[in-house]
Amino acid sequence: MDTTQIVGIVAGILTASSLLPQVIKTYREKKADEVSIVMLLVLMAGVALWIVYGFLRDDMPIIVTNCFSLAVNLTMIGLRLKYGHKK
Repeated sequence: MDTTQIVGIVAGILTASSLLPQVIKTYREKKADEVSIVMLLVLMAGVALWIVYGFLRDDMPIIVTNCFSLAVNLTMIGLRLKYGHKK
């Protein structure tokens, strides 16, 4: 593994993990009224395209990190749908 791949993997992990604090906060507080569903959908569309790009380039770090990011985004969408309407 060369330096370029290591940088790509670390960048992908950090980017994919960026939504984890919000997921944890939403789960703990059981409140998601202020989380934008449109933002999450746009982000998921971008992540899905990165996954396609990764397959087209046969680039496993791009595929794996963006699949993880997609899973985190799907979790956040689920929490938003579950806890977004509580008053």
